[in-house]
Amino acid sequence: MSDHITLVGNITGELDQRATRGGETIAAFRLAVGERKLDRERGEWVDGHTNFYNVSVFGDLGAHALTSLRKGQRVILTGRLRVREWENETKRGVSADVVVDAIGHDLRWGTSQFTRTPRPQAAVEPSAHTATGATDADGWAVPGAEVESTPSDAGESRQPALVSAEGGAGPF
Repeated sequence: MSDHITLVGNITGELDQRATRGGETIAAFRLAVGERKLDRERGEWVDGHTNFYNVSVFGDLGAHALTSLRKGQRVILTGRLRVREWENETKRGVSADVVVDAIGHDLRWGTSQFTRTPRPQAAVEPSAHTATGATDADGWAVPGAEVESTPSDAGESRQPALVSAEGGAGPF
């Protein structure tokens, strides 16, 4: 079991690029999550306590984080929390580490531009479905059924007719 956590905070420094032993990309940074309270006596917002988290983002998500995120930006993330105790020659402490499952900019404070990463093209092997004359665009065709074509009224391109499993003319 693991503790899942969602955090909204500011990146405190530039992202550090690391790699696993297997060569997988890791983006590492610190996140400051602060509390703001309304001081009713003064009528203004004041900063409360701030927690700091060590954040690790693995794989393609880590590579995307390295490209997209910068110091000072406000982000929302969700991931798995691990609290660990540490000790060195001069002091002891507790560290809160988060391994990220999802991350993005907090759009309350600005805008962001999304660019989809193209998928690598895989070789497509012919299937029984395409061997009978049905095209990949014909999502309703029944595998192994002959596809009927119907001419359009204006003589435009011909569209395959829908075929049901019972041999009727409709998908339902």
